[in-house]
Amino acid sequence: MNAPSRRRISAVVIALDEEKNIAACLESLRWTDEIVVVDSGSVDGTQEIARRYTDKVFDVPWKGFGPQKQAAVALAGHDVVLNVDCDERVTPELAEEIGGILSGPGMAAAYTVPRRTFLGGKEIRRCGWYPDRTTRLFDRTRARFSADLVHERVEVSGETAPLMGHLLHYSFSGIGEMIPKIDRYSDLSARQMFERGRRCGIADLLLRPAFAFFRTYLLRLGFLDGVEGVVISATTGWLAFVKYAKLRELERSSGKGPG
Repeated sequence: MNAPSRRRISAVVIALDEEKNIAACLESLRWTDEIVVVDSGSVDGTQEIARRYTDKVFDVPWKGFGPQKQAAVALAGHDVVLNVDCDERVTPELAEEIGGILSGPGMAAAYTVPRRTFLGGKEIRRCGWYPDRTTRLFDRTRARFSADLVHERVEVSGETAPLMGHLLHYSFSGIGEMIPKIDRYSDLSARQMFERGRRCGIADLLLRPAFAFFRTYLLRLGFLDGVEGVVISATTGWLAFVKYAKLRELERSSGKGPG
């Protein structure tokens, strides 16, 4: 009996002004059969760098994280898809593991991947940042990204299995990069909550930030990550406060909240 032919795989990446990260990301994807980059209007060198690795670079207006990633999946040439963010790198061990699945007799509908996340040069092992499993490899005929503007997820019809190889996640070079991302994520989170009928009360502004800090620093052992654990816990609390404050603003501007 002939051995099954190897499945072909598309790597999909969404980008916006990622010239500092995208080359290392795409370099770690050279082993795939195809790289698809969906850019949403970068004004730096992101697109030019991406074209050194692939001719499949598309400019698609921003729709939110879920719709943007699904747009990239739809543009892929193969049904097996690996989604990687610009600040992530596929380790050789993960690439080899995926290669074994591609050459094997069958595959699950989707696979979760653990991530090793870094703040500056320090790997964060607690704060809820590890293993931070996320669904990244899937068969697009049995899975797709949700329509969420933020905190998107892969909706799977079938079995999801775990992979052991890691993604390396270089999330922030320092606190200076955390603040703009908090602003962007809080905008999207507030809008998503508002569209789903969520409303903000005083307790949300007072209690949720405090609990977010407490959960990250104590329950998730952030204190064992030293100063970085304090920074992560504090910014997690700040994100909780800002997104609910922005939700309250949306309520007032729409006439659906207290004056």
